[in-house]
Amino acid sequence: MDIGLVLQTDPPAQLLVERMKRAEAAGFTHGWTFDSVVLWQEPFVIYSRILAETSRLTVGPMVTNPATRTWEVTASLFATLNDMYGNRTVCGIGRGDSAQRVAGRRPATLDLLSHAMHAIKELAEGREARVDGTVVHLPWVKPGSRLPVWMAAYGPKALALTGRQADGFILQLADPFLTEWMVKAVREAAAEAGRDPASITVCVAAPAYVTEDDSPAALAHAREQCRWFGGMVGNHVADLVARYGEHSGLVPDALTDYIKNRHGYDYAHHGRAGNPDTAFVPDEIVDRFCLIGPPRAHLERLAELRALGVDQFAVYAMHDAVESTIDAYGESIIPALG
Repeated sequence: MDIGLVLQTDPPAQLLVERMKRAEAAGFTHGWTFDSVVLWQEPFVIYSRILAETSRLTVGPMVTNPATRTWEVTASLFATLNDMYGNRTVCGIGRGDSAQRVAGRRPATLDLLSHAMHAIKELAEGREARVDGTVVHLPWVKPGSRLPVWMAAYGPKALALTGRQADGFILQLADPFLTEWMVKAVREAAAEAGRDPASITVCVAAPAYVTEDDSPAALAHAREQCRWFGGMVGNHVADLVARYGEHSGLVPDALTDYIKNRHGYDYAHHGRAGNPDTAFVPDEIVDRFCLIGPPRAHLERLAELRALGVDQFAVYAMHDAVESTIDAYGESIIPALG
């Protein structure tokens, strides 16, 4: 199982670069960042620095969207990085939550996302694609350029699109029950589309907080540092409830029940520990969605996820123990995973 690190592009950028270097040295394989350019700094500028100062790390957004940049621009950014540093990028993409809403726009439709994924991949790999009705081509892209496109999804239609089209599936929660349900949906859609279900890379992303022990005080502190994640996931769940209803059978009740006491969301606190809009998230959800506790607790959950077909666990490190978590994974968890 690969291990990735997910950070926000808060200034100073050099601190993020140093943490990605630390992660590579610890055995992490992927370096991911958020992509909401109103809330944080432009990630593609920073990717160039990360790639220049590492040798093996694969980098990409978790996640970009079809609307912030035109598709040929997104493709060119990835293709340029691959030309400079080898094929060391991956395009994580979704409809656009924070990037769109904070700018007063709605997330993209799945139809638009589907066309965008196709165009971005085709262009970045040197083939023609249709963009806004015009066939375009990046003539400077060298043969052999590769760009895996991994789609983030929760709802039934998005999971189906992932299975039909994407190279990988990004699931932003680490609950084994929900992981099994959603991976199954993606693989069934892939099989129905005539694809090999096993060819789709599965990446689970969630906060991980390594404690020295499992004392009540240590676990309580870890939960408070990771509670923001339940609020972030709740944004997507609220969209699903609005679209399908609370007990439609199309979305597991285990995912939708916890947002009943949710009251709005302020993106000024998005993805940050201490987010005041996440008080509705109970401890049970934090424990199910995140990995907290001493190393053995992380290894137990990771073993469950790997048995469900998860290829990568990406550590959201938006808390007060970023570097100690990187080090703990490098010392006690990545070696044990083999």
